Order: sequence, then structure tokens, then C-alpha cells
Amino acid sequence: MNRLSNQCVGIIVLMILISCGKSIKTKQDPVRIAFIADAHFQDIYAHFEDADYKGIENPKTGQFVNIRTMQAQLQSTRIFNENYFAFIEALDDIVARGIKYVALPGDFSDDGQPVHVKGLRKILDRYSQKHGILFFATAGNHDPVKPFTQEAGKTDFLGLGGKEQIITSSVKNLKDTAEGQLKPIITSEIKKWGYKDILNEMSSFGFYPQKEYLYWETPFSSYAYNEYSFDKAQAASNLNKRTYQIDAHNAHPDASYLVEPTDGVWLLAIDANVYVPNKELTETSTNPSDYSGASTGYNNVLLQKTHLITWVKKVAKLAKEKGKVLIAFSHYPMVEFNDDASEEMKAFFGADKMQLHRVPKTDVAEVFADAGIQIHFGGHMHINDTGVKTSKKGNTLFNIQTPSLAAYAPGYKVLTILSKTDFDVETVIINKAKNFNSLFPLYEQEYTYLSETDSSTIWNKDILTTENYKDFTKFHLKELVRLRFLPSDWPKVFADSFLTTSGKDLLLKNSRSTELLNAHLLANNLTLEAFETWTGFDMVNDFYKLRSADQLAFADIGKNRLKAYQFICEELKDVTDEKLKLWLSIFEKSRKGAPSNHFRIDLEDDTIKNITP
Repeated sequence: MNRLSNQCVGIIVLMILISCGKSIKTKQDPVRIAFIADAHFQDIYAHFEDADYKGIENPKTGQFVNIRTMQAQLQSTRIFNENYFAFIEALDDIVARGIKYVALPGDFSDDGQPVHVKGLRKILDRYSQKHGILFFATAGNHDPVKPFTQEAGKTDFLGLGGKEQIITSSVKNLKDTAEGQLKPIITSEIKKWGYKDILNEMSSFGFYPQKEYLYWETPFSSYAYNEYSFDKAQAASNLNKRTYQIDAHNAHPDASYLVEPTDGVWLLAIDANVYVPNKELTETSTNPSDYSGASTGYNNVLLQKTHLITWVKKVAKLAKEKGKVLIAFSHYPMVEFNDDASEEMKAFFGADKMQLHRVPKTDVAEVFADAGIQIHFGGHMHINDTGVKTSKKGNTLFNIQTPSLAAYAPGYKVLTILSKTDFDVETVIINKAKNFNSLFPLYEQEYTYLSETDSSTIWNKDILTTENYKDFTKFHLKELVRLRFLPSDWPKVFADSFLTTSGKDLLLKNSRSTELLNAHLLANNLTLEAFETWTGFDMVNDFYKLRSADQLAFADIGKNRLKAYQFICEELKDVTDEKLKLWLSIFEKSRKGAPSNHFRIDLEDDTIKNITP
């Protein structure tokens, strides 16, 4: 009777749960996947196979390196050289955590040069063989830059005596040489590879089926899940069978794939690169110059790659039927990444500034949420951010932007699949990277040369005093703001007056009466002195920290400074200066985004909660 009684109780409890509409969550062993986006890997120690050139000798280590100038780094949104050390540090950290699956959401190389893609493949092979890690890559707009291989080069490698060294794949790329210029180096290793060559070199990292995969398909495969075999997948993986029509005459490769690396988990790698013709083509063309770059992302996918939407719907439906956890990743964001401040930013900066052309339209999130994507990891923007979008049909998409190792704040994401509906997402910051400062003696030579030539845009030498990699990237961002962002993106009249104004003067000049202001300050445990120590430039610089690192920037900005910013945005929200009002609205939104550091996603309730702010 006792056992019968217990059974009855169990049935009653089950019926109550069902009647309450609550599903019973299936427990499973946690699966962890690391996401490293925008590594922009350059093999600084590689030597060109077809050129008698070793690079320049580091006076401190005696090693020969091929690196870009500091001048080039500090005017680029990505670091070119030191990220080599950060990449190794990230991989070692992943090994220490025991993670066996690593996704690379695009821009794993810097322009798809053979020398760098080969160097990356060797490193990934080493970690695969030694530590049993499976890597899964997807294409970014820097790998490949265009669908077909093209001649290319860089003028800003660091050469002897601190001068710039041209390294190019063809003499046709050379212009008239200037007096005193170093002799250009010609090597095919610096051309920009297209799809075929990059995918062949990176073939074992998801782009083609491997025997250890439980399942693998592309948007163009025809076999069913239950009929899968490695031989069928291999036959379907030929790049010639994986193309879509760009126009009436031209078809481009699509490197998208679905893989099941471990039982129950599906990784959906979406190739969102679209290379739109620069003009109407009347015949087949493999000339890279006939096509634009792919940096726009999903806005063009909706126009040119509708086959992907059909495929995603099919995959998501099958994943649900088979009880698989579906995690999507690609190079580009699916959700607006400016904390819903994009419209204000267009009004303040201009629609063609601040990379606003890269913001996905609302339709992108709507389409992919309704297609069945719930969790998506993106890159491209070199930012740490989370965007949440619920479609009109009630489907929610969580877009997780993975920071770049080549920018502030350098890091990667770790996804822990706790159950079919519960997910833990943690951002791992690379604070220190062994040997990150080993190239500094070479930059000393560059700085000396630039000083002698009286360059007007010379970089700040204090960056060579940074003591760890994260501080190096923070300094990089500050110089990037000074040397590039302020001159190119900011309204000059506003910047000229705002940048040099102290926080105190800004508050007093635009606030209400002194009596009311002091009362408001007192109520918020603030004093006017809290606004004396910073200027408009500091606020702008901290805005870029927030834009790049989101919650991860809070510690670098400091609680007191953030509190002062919050106060001034509230105090001046009704200011009559429309430009200032826009700016403060943009800043305040950037401070209040969705959880992006360490958080929990519950797909049953479509909720996201901070674990560590």
C-alpha cells in the first residue's frame, strides 16, 4: 500500500506541475564553449617563404619579427601585433579551464594573408593535438576581404631605423618611391586570400566535415539527420556545391555549416558575408574589385542571402524535434548594439559616422528570432554587449557581442549549457599576456625616427610604460579617440567647446539655480568638487570605454566618476542646447545596457539576469 501511495503522490505532483504550465527542465552535464571573436591574428614571427627577408631584429630578444608600426596601431580599431600574445594567453586560459570547444566568430585573421592564416592554423593544430580542443570558425569580413584572392600589401610594416617598410604581393601595387624610403619587399605571402584558399587551410576547424563530428551539414546538403554519414557529408562539402546567386551571372561561396560536436549540442555557424557588385555585371567575374567589402553584415543578408533564412528555420525546427540545444554564431551582430541609442547617434554624429552603417535593422532580429534563433554570438564591432529583441510574434533573441582580443577590453566569452533552457555566459578578460611588451624596444626606434621628422600626429610614448595587456589596450583606445575618432566623427563646433570644459563648469553653466543644485548634490552625497577633476575629454574617453566594454568598463571609470556622470545627465536632461541634450542621452543609454559581464539566460521565461555586474 505504501508504494502505491507514493506512486499516487508522484502522479498528483506531476499533474499539478503540468496544470501550472511549468515544464520540467531536463538535467544534463554542463557543456562549455568558448567564443573568441576578432582575434585578427598576425603571425609576427613568420618568415616569408618566397622572399629573402626575415623582418627586423628585436635588440632585446635577438628574434626577427614582422610587425606593423605603433603609428598604424594607434589609428586602427584593432591592435596588429600584441594581440598575438593575447591570443596565446586566451588559449592557455581555455586549456586551464578544461574547455574542449572553441568557436571563432570571424576575423580570425587580419585580411586573410597566407602567412597569417598558415600561422594561425599551426597554432590551432597544436592546441587540438595537445589538448583535444575542437575549433569551429566562421568567416568574417577580414577573412576573406573579397570572395576571390587578390594582390595586396601594407605600407606600414616597421622597418630598419624606425621607418615604415612596404611589404606587398606585387610590384603593380607600388607607387613612386619617396626619397629615403626603404626598399619594398615583394612576397606572395601577403596577398589577400579568397574563400577557396582560406577554407582549405582552415578545413579542419568546422568548414569541412571531420570524422569525430556526430553530424555536419550546410544550407545546400540534401541528406536527412537520421541518414547521416561522414562520406555523405564529405561529398556535399565541396565548395562548388556551396554557392548562391549574387546576380544573373555570378555565384559566390557560402561557408555556413551546422555541426554537432557532442551529443545534444548543435553549433550553427552562419556565414553572413555578402559581397555586392559595385556595378551591374553582364558576365561572370572573379575580379575582386568588382565587388564591395562585406562589413555591412545582416542588412545585406536579408537582400542577398534569403536561402540562409530558409535553412535556419529548417535547422531550428529540427533541433526542437530532436531535443538539441541550438547555439548560433556568426561574425555580425543580429541586434542593435548601441543600447538603443542609434537614432540619437545619427542625429548627433551623422548617419555616416561611428560605424552606424553596421547597425542591423530591426528586421534582422525579427526575421532570425522568428526563424528560431534564441542565442547568437557575434563579433565584428570589437565590443562587449548584449542585445535582447522580442519579435512581434513573441519570439526572443539574445545577441551576445563577443569582445575582441585586439581591442579594449580584451577578452572572450564562455557559454555554459546548464540545461536545454538555462545558460550561463561569462566574459573572461585577458588582463595579462606574457611577453606583450617584448616589442617595445622596436617602437622606441620608431618614436625616435618620428620625433626627428617632426610628425604632427606622433603617438604618445607613455603607452610604452603600460604594465599589462589590458592597460595597453586601454591606452590604445585613448590614443584612438585622440588621433582618429575625435577628428573624424565628432561635430567640430561642439567638440571645440565641450572637450576643454570641466565637469563643474558644465554643471554650473547649464544647471538650475545654485541653491537647488546644491540641495540636489547633497541629496545624492555629491559635492561640486566631484566635478572639478574631469573635463569633457575625460567624459568622451569614458564614453568610448563604455561603448567598447560596457559593464567591464565600470571598474576602470570608477564608481564616483560614474555617479557624477549619472548626476549630470539627469540634471541637464532638459537643457536647451539640443546637441548637448543629445550627447547626454547617448551617454546615459551607454551606461545602462543589458547585462554583459557574467549573466544567466533562461529561455523558458525569456529572461536575462546579472550574476556579476
